[in-house]
Amino acid sequence: MRGATVGILMAAGRGRRFDPQGLRNKLLQPLPGGDDAVVVASARKLLAVLPRVVAVVPPDDGGVGTLLASLGCTVTVCPDADSGMAASLTHAIRHSLDVFAPVDAWLVALGDMPRVAPSTLQSLVDALQQGVPIVAPALAGKRGNPVGFGRAHLDALLALRGEEGARRLLKTFPVTEVAVDDAGIFLDVDTPADL
Repeated sequence: MRGATVGILMAAGRGRRFDPQGLRNKLLQPLPGGDDAVVVASARKLLAVLPRVVAVVPPDDGGVGTLLASLGCTVTVCPDADSGMAASLTHAIRHSLDVFAPVDAWLVALGDMPRVAPSTLQSLVDALQQGVPIVAPALAGKRGNPVGFGRAHLDALLALRGEEGARRLLKTFPVTEVAVDDAGIFLDVDTPADL
């Protein structure tokens, strides 16, 4: 039986570059010209393409998890989120295997990248469903996010440690680049000016 492609929404970072004091959660800030918060826009786009999305949040997330659950995400709290992005990613992948088995692939999207086009997400999912082991969008020869991983890389994903997340896999293994006309693959919200 063929497994599912599951979306992973990374929403466990503390966003210290956005607000060093940690008083304003960047994921909950409203986007200009709309009512959606940053993470809501990111989640809506991912859910429009993938019905199964695991959103990973930290403890004391300020309400991010509740918001994402109300949209239809399966929310999981990563107790070790502050130890680095790898902890959140491996936690989310393990959770997806518990909840959505069988799983063939994961599209790892970032909660602070609300401007990625749904057509880009669909192109990446299509590549994963065709059996591509690692896929990333590219514009003008430059690679962006989100990134997808097939089940062939499950062991390597679960072995990740530290802040680098899955970058090491992108440097170690061949990556299929899908050409897109979408500058949103580069646009994350790191500072208030990025809104």
